[in-house]
Amino acid sequence: MKIAVLSRNEKLYSTRRLKEAGEARGHEVDIIDTLHCYMDITRSRPAVRYHGEELPYYDAVIPRIGASITFYGAAMVRQFEMMGTFCVNESVAISRSRDKLRSLQLLSRKDVGLPRTGFANKPDDIKDLIKNVGGAPVVIKLLEGTQGIGVVLAETNRAAESIIEAFMGLKTNILVQEFIKEAGGADIRCFVVGNKVVAAMKRQGAEGEFRSNLHRGGSAKLVRLTKDERATAANAAKVMGLNVCGVDILQSKHGPVVMEVNSSPGLEGIEIATKKDIAGLIYDFIEVNAKPNKNRTRGKG
Repeated sequence: MKIAVLSRNEKLYSTRRLKEAGEARGHEVDIIDTLHCYMDITRSRPAVRYHGEELPYYDAVIPRIGASITFYGAAMVRQFEMMGTFCVNESVAISRSRDKLRSLQLLSRKDVGLPRTGFANKPDDIKDLIKNVGGAPVVIKLLEGTQGIGVVLAETNRAAESIIEAFMGLKTNILVQEFIKEAGGADIRCFVVGNKVVAAMKRQGAEGEFRSNLHRGGSAKLVRLTKDERATAANAAKVMGLNVCGVDILQSKHGPVVMEVNSSPGLEGIEIATKKDIAGLIYDFIEVNAKPNKNRTRGKG
């Protein structure tokens, strides 16, 4: 098969692994810089051009779209969909998962476990917004933040009020969520391929850090999921419409709750922690499912 990996950086671990794993199986794998692609939008014959030439037809595209280029990246994936190329994650699903508020609303509608969350633009009563999620301590998040950036833990109601007022003064969109204290600064990254959880690791935040991101000095180890945790992760991926994703869940006293669904999860941490060939599992999925015009949305999103 001829496969394209959409990635800004060919040196990233995840990008290199996807190329190596595909070529080891006999596939032809090209790494294409998403931002250097441009679209030829014309009647009946959409195309993608790259470095002055029209790209050949690919049997499948693996999108690795960074949060900072979501709009352009999703548009490029949509162009491939219109060409009939099988996209491992479709444009609508990528956009849906990147919108934190929209994703939480969709998960809530499908009864997936979530931390209690508040969202407001100009609340008349900030105290009530804080009270509605259970009161301090609360987690306050920038809607556009990634990798733990723009996430603040407010230990008291007064601190929460001050932080919310400060963020609103900057005209930023924020979420206010209950703090899951019993999680102990840890979360579980569930890696889903084809609506099946294929691997999971527990990430523990560094000493004194409530965020468990590996980029912030956290550690990771293999974890065995409960039946509820596995079902929660699989359901979250299904609701988002993602074939390959990372679902981050917290272990709360009222069961597993989803913090985020990541449409371009890194492979390094999960492969090291679990010793599994995650890149190979992604190709297992592609080899079974990649057929022309099989995208559900067909570029309609």
